[in-house]
Parts: sequence; C-alpha cells; structure tokens
Amino acid sequence: MTKTDVVIAGAGPTGLMLACELRLSGVEVTVLDRLDGRSGESRAGGIHARTLEVLDQRGILEPFLAAGRSTPNGLFAKQLLDLTRLETRYPFSLMLLQARTEALLEQRAAELGVRVRWSSEVAGLRQDGTGVAIDVRRPDGSVSTMLAQYLVGCDGGRSTVRRLAGIGFPGTPATLTAMLGDVELADPPDGPTVVAGEKGNVSVLGYEPGWYRVFVTDYDVVGDREEPMTFERLRDATMRIAGTDFGMHSPHWLSSFGDSTRQAEQFRLGRVLLAGDAAHIHFPAGGQGMNLGIQDAVNLGWKLAAVVNGHAPDDLLDTYHSERSAVAARVLHNTRAQTALARPGAHADALRDVFADLVAVGEVNQMLAGMISALDIRYPLGDGHPLLGRRFPDLDLTTADGDVRLFSLLRAARPVLLSLNDDARLLADLTAASAGWHGRVDVVDARCRGRLAVAADGQPPSPGAVLIRPDGHTAWLASTGEAPDLTALRSALTTWLGPADEPAGPDAWPEGGRERGELIEQA
Repeated sequence: MTKTDVVIAGAGPTGLMLACELRLSGVEVTVLDRLDGRSGESRAGGIHARTLEVLDQRGILEPFLAAGRSTPNGLFAKQLLDLTRLETRYPFSLMLLQARTEALLEQRAAELGVRVRWSSEVAGLRQDGTGVAIDVRRPDGSVSTMLAQYLVGCDGGRSTVRRLAGIGFPGTPATLTAMLGDVELADPPDGPTVVAGEKGNVSVLGYEPGWYRVFVTDYDVVGDREEPMTFERLRDATMRIAGTDFGMHSPHWLSSFGDSTRQAEQFRLGRVLLAGDAAHIHFPAGGQGMNLGIQDAVNLGWKLAAVVNGHAPDDLLDTYHSERSAVAARVLHNTRAQTALARPGAHADALRDVFADLVAVGEVNQMLAGMISALDIRYPLGDGHPLLGRRFPDLDLTTADGDVRLFSLLRAARPVLLSLNDDARLLADLTAASAGWHGRVDVVDARCRGRLAVAADGQPPSPGAVLIRPDGHTAWLASTGEAPDLTALRSALTTWLGPADEPAGPDAWPEGGRERGELIEQA
C-alpha cells in the first residue's frame, strides 16, 4: 500500500502547477491521470499577465516566454482590449498552446521530484480525520489503494473526484455548440478575423507558421455530447456561417463543446479539494479557463503545504474556498456576459456597436483588461491601504545582496516580510515581531529603486513595511511615516503561517511512517 502526503488527480496545467508548489515546501506528491500519456490536445491557447507573473514569482517564466508569442491585445466578446497599459512587466497575452504549457510544467515537476502515474484512474475514495484512502484502477482492471493526507481533484469538468466526494455542481446548461479546429488554411484571412453570420460566428487566429485555430460558435444549437467531432462538421459549419472554409485542410486537432456554466458548491470537503475545471467550467470566452486553474493552484499550494507540514491549522484551507470561489464566480459571470454579447442578430449587433464605443474609453478598457488578465483581483484581507489583498507589484529593489526584483524573493514559495524604509528601528521591530515564525517567513531589508504603481483610485501612501504571502498578495502593510501595528502583523502571521513556535494542525505523521488510524485499518 502506497503512502504519500498529497495525491493529485489530473496531470493537466492545474495539477502540475499544484504539484510544483507543494514540492517547493517539501511535501510528497503523487499525480494520477487516467490517460496513458500526453494527448497533445490544446484547448487553451494563451497565458494572461497574472499567470505570467506567478510563473515569474517561481523563477520558471523564461522557457514559457521563449516558446510563445506575445500579443498586445486581449478579447472581451470579440472586442479587442489594449493590454499595453496594464501595470505589470508583462502587459500582453502570451500565445502558447496548452500542450506546450503542460510540457514545460511537467518538466519542472520532474525536476522537483514529482511522480506522475499515467493510466491510473481514481475509482473510489474514503476519508476520515486521519487521511484519504484512494482506490486506483489500472487498465487491466486491477485496483490498488493509496493513502494520503489530502486528495485534490484537478481532473476536469467531469471530475471523478468531485462526483465520488459528493460535491454538487450547480449551474446552467449549454445553449450553443462550439467547434474548434487546429487546421492549415490555403486561403487564410489577413490577420485575426471574426466573421458574424445569421446564426453564429467564426473566428480565425494564426498560431505557428502554416496553421490556424478556427473557432465556430453555433448559437441555439445544442448538439449531442456523444456525437464525434469530425473535420467535416467543422468545415460545413464554417462554410454555412462565414460563406467560406478558408481552404482548410490537414486538421491537427478537433473538439466540440457547449457553454454549460457550473461551479462546485464547495472547493473543499474535509480532506478532498477541487481546483481548475473540476471546481468550475465556463465558455472559453476571453481565454480565462487554464489561467484560472493555474492561479487556483498557486493559491492552494502554499496553504496545503503549511497544513501538511504541521505549521498551520486545518481551517487555513477554508480560505482557499472563500478566496477562489469568489474569483471563479466572477469569471463565470463575465463569460456568460460575453456569450450573450457575441450572439448574432440585429439587437446584439446594436449592442456590440454601443459596447465597442465604450471599450474605446480608456477607463473601460483598463477595467476589462484587468478583469480578463486577473491583475485586478483583491482578496478580502482587510480595509485601509488599497494594496491590502492585491498582488504586490514587482518592485526593483536594492538589498544587502545587491539589486533584485521583488518577485525573485518569492522563488521558494515562502512569505516575505519586507522593510522598505532606511530605518534600523523599524527593521528591528519587524524582526522581533516575527521571531516566533523564524524559518517560515523571510525578513528582507530593501530600498525601492522605482515608482510604486498601484492599481487603485488615487495615489496611496507609500508602504514602509509589507507582509507578502507566497502567492504574491499583500497580507499586512504599514505606510511610510506611520508606526507599524505589530499586533496586527502578528495576527496576520498567525492567520497565514499558523501559531508561533509550535506546530498546529492535523495529527502529524512521523518521519518513520504515518500513524495508523481507523481509515488505514479499513483500507
């Protein structure tokens, strides 16, 4: 019987990113996937700015930038958004197919010692206060049992983990049929193109030289989910709506789906958690789905590691649901809006004309670009300074070790307590206040070498000291010129790192092997 700290079901981008996050904190991870290997399929076609930032925070961004192609525009219901004004080092979208993203994340996971078991399907689970027993079925029908402290379902919209855990998945059914094909075109359009017809629309986007992604939306037609997707279906639908098939041939990959929109009632039930499409599904408007899942993983990983390692209490995991379910709900809301806005017909045409004028207004463009890119997320971590709850900007800093970027301080997925004033007393106070968490938070004395840009109304006071969570969000802050509230700092440290000096959380499993509990006896 195999034992591990965490089992992740699903070796897609969400599962792989979560595995990498856990391994950075020394957590033992096994990833299971029912497939026999990489499919090469690429539902997602790009990476947004906030996901680029979290990859940068872990020091793994460069291979992604080298493999992809940047574009200064995003989309909201077929309307172009200008991303170049976003307050980030990456004011663009990176055109990079999901298959390549998965390959790069899998390479990183392997470097960190993550075990991926292909042809391994979750067939059953049982949980109690000591852990989770997971039944794993192999292609020959044999079933073995794994024991873990926690199980995370990253196994897609039809999640087996979600179903076995009994977590509801309410939402709205499909109202349309979408078809996607990566094909070659003999007569390609000149640049990204959207053609609107009476019953739907066709978009064409170029990727690598010689082939294109054709996306067809057929409104008010809900197809049979079991009907196989064929090249003929894609070509016929494109011809019917656009009046041409652009000379398409040599399909690389084909898929069909609807706009069913659902969200799990709970992202956590006991020792079972959900992330990515297992927790939420929506129409791929704005290209947010894979990015949402990767950011789920970055929010969950350090919290789950703190609990598994015995530093933080189990209820820290409840903040994963409270923070990420609200973010997912907003994505579901905006994708429903985009689907409605993109409908064919005279009334929708008039609405789009008005909307196009609105998007041309700088403030509206900024708001939508911030939402689609996820740069505007603010978790409810307190009132006061507008940076609280937001991701902290990637400042250029000078430290005793030389010039660095702030994101480089987050490489190890550990919180950072940053002193930004040339004030020895402040540094001494921060060091003393955080002494009980020695080894769990990095105290850094630095000077800012540039302007602090904050995505908020007005110009806020400059931070003199800040506690930054491992996911890059601001958990506590003292403005320059004011005495830091060290009681509030210790409270924030306790909330996110657990009590000072002594482990807290579930029953520890000692180094020589996990304690045998009722669940293990049953297994």
